Amino acid sequence: MTISNGKALDGGEIHVCQDGPSGAPTLLLIHGTAASARSWEPMVPLLTESHHVIRIDLLGCGRSAKPDGESYAVPDQARRVGAVLDGLGVDQMVVVGHSSGGAVATALAEQRPDLVTALVFINTGPGMAAYVAKEAPIRAASWADLTDDQIRKAMSDGFRPGFEIPRSYVDQFRDIDFAVFGAISQAIRAYLDERTLPQRLAPLGKPLLVLFGEEDRRWRPSSAGDYRAVPGATVEMLPGVGHSPNLEDPPRTARHLLAFTANHAPQAG
Repeated sequence: MTISNGKALDGGEIHVCQDGPSGAPTLLLIHGTAASARSWEPMVPLLTESHHVIRIDLLGCGRSAKPDGESYAVPDQARRVGAVLDGLGVDQMVVVGHSSGGAVATALAEQRPDLVTALVFINTGPGMAAYVAKEAPIRAASWADLTDDQIRKAMSDGFRPGFEIPRSYVDQFRDIDFAVFGAISQAIRAYLDERTLPQRLAPLGKPLLVLFGEEDRRWRPSSAGDYRAVPGATVEMLPGVGHSPNLEDPPRTARHLLAFTANHAPQAG
């Protein structure tokens, strides 16, 4: 059963979902840009038998507050995540980030190495040089004026060619505040331009699993190899999936994730 509630922080309320036994090792799932905690829903039942799963809507996303003028910088988003986890009494966990969620996971590990025992990235580009998506003019339109088909076209590069995008994901996209979406996108670029994720991760000494769909159309798939510069990193390429393995093939994604956490998850309690 999902426990869903809000956590009041300076800057606005953060929405949190929790599933699985509270005494089990904790997994934190961080969504990417233009998504929310709901993007993990297909995977949650596959993880909760052995883990306490926490999902957070980052500020500006999902059911969290969307304040104008608030900082959406990656380090600020990570600090909010850390504050929420402190409020929940979490002291150690494995952090999983999809796409730009991996950048927030990295910032959290930089700020709170005591909290993060290991990291998993799912199609997280290592730096902006690896970004290959073409900006679609439709993305600058008013969300309210777009049909479902137009929204699916706008987000189609987030999946393998021919993937049928679920209606629930279309609804998440339609809920986006365009100004906040722009601010979050710019903040991710700034963080990756400052230093690549492998450069940030290498000195941290955290176990790292990188899963990357071979048909990704947003980040160059070969760029996954950049993470091999991180000592002890494991890189797994996933044939037949695109940018969102957590939605395109949840069982296969979960198998890789659980095999990794079996070796690196913190002990319960």
